[in-house]
Parts: sequence; C-alpha cells; structure tokens
Amino acid sequence: MSLDRSMFAFAGFMVLLSVVLTLFVHPLFVWLTVFVGANMLQSAFTGFCPAAMIMKKLGVKPGTAF
Repeated sequence: MSLDRSMFAFAGFMVLLSVVLTLFVHPLFVWLTVFVGANMLQSAFTGFCPAAMIMKKLGVKPGTAF
C-alpha cells in the first residue's frame, strides 16, 4: 500500500474511532474528530503531515500502488 493510501486509511480510521469513542465513552472525544479534521485540512494546504513522516520512517513507500 502506498503512503497516500495509508494516510487516507489512517485518517478514516481515526475519524471513525473518535466518533465511536464520542458515542460510547465520553462526549468530549468529539475534540479528537476536530483535531483529525483540522490536521487533514492544514496538511492539504501546507503538505506537512506528522503521521506521514512517521509512516515513512516505518517503511511505507511513497508512490501509487494499486
């Protein structure tokens, strides 16, 4: 899986996890959803994504692999 696809999968997982935590654990977990969304928005404009940097160090290869 490419880095781009890995990032989409990770972001989607985090959003779904935060929604489940908000519903079943505590309503303030909604701020995790806000944080993930804000990070996605800023990375779209700046190109800076800490999670992508970590995934690169873990060996996820950039490129388009289907």
